[in-house]
Amino acid sequence: MLVFVHVRYLPYDVTLSMQPSVQTVGIFGKNRDSQVGEHVAALVGYLQKRGLKVVVEESTATLLPSSIAPSQPIDAIGAAIDLAIVIGGDGTILRVSRHIALHQVPIIGVNLGRVGFLADVRIGHMTEEVGKILDGDAKITQRMLLHAEVLRDGAKVHEEYALNDVIITKGELARLIEFETWLDGEFVSATRADGIIVASPTGSTAYALSAGGPIIHSDLHAIVLVPICPHTLSHRPIVVSGESVVEVMMTVTTPGQNAHVTFDGQTTFSLEDNDRVRVRHADISVKLVHPKERSYFDVLRRKMHWGRQL
Repeated sequence: MLVFVHVRYLPYDVTLSMQPSVQTVGIFGKNRDSQVGEHVAALVGYLQKRGLKVVVEESTATLLPSSIAPSQPIDAIGAAIDLAIVIGGDGTILRVSRHIALHQVPIIGVNLGRVGFLADVRIGHMTEEVGKILDGDAKITQRMLLHAEVLRDGAKVHEEYALNDVIITKGELARLIEFETWLDGEFVSATRADGIIVASPTGSTAYALSAGGPIIHSDLHAIVLVPICPHTLSHRPIVVSGESVVEVMMTVTTPGQNAHVTFDGQTTFSLEDNDRVRVRHADISVKLVHPKERSYFDVLRRKMHWGRQL
């Protein structure tokens, strides 16, 4: 039986202390990476020897030399599995989490990327560390998921989830865009900038950090707003309640701005004048599985060199 230790993240009324026995595991790999097939095949064999059913995500299955397990599309696989194992980097985890979050499937990350801030399992020790997690030597954390809507003339024309961030930014031309920011219906500011990042605590260590935003501990229920290269000396990042509803409205002072909104840096939607991008916390969260000894600050020190002395 797979036993997870509950680590409180969001103030949601949930209990994660005892998960049902894991019977079916979904395997997801980094897209277009020739190395992935070999690692997926090894993991599938290991899990099958443990008596577990394995389903491989459809695009990942194309990287395998032969059909060693059934496959399903990413939009359908979440309903068929009890646990997800993602082989790739943080970007792959972001992609997978948005598709399976509705099914509340816990995710184990195996790091093939450069940083691996979300992926704790080392590729060279994959089966050993996955085995420990399956034996109960693990903890699970809940990560805030953002829900974004694009409103045009009062009607919703697009919506998506994001684990890291929702970013409103300029188009191909190197010019500033203009927008207003509103918080819970209250006007905050009018801004000329390259854009603005609306990030979760998970996303605070991604693009938001590079743009000068603060690190938000993953236990906090908060949202951070980070302007991107604002044309002012006074506009600084701000952290607000995770219960806040953030709206960014494209103004018409400069018509035809050719701005767009991106979700976790992976999907995009073009914005028009007067469009509103509304962002709030989703009613569901992403469940990440970590080795029991994992420390948030240890990850900051090791992978982001946080606090390193010169």
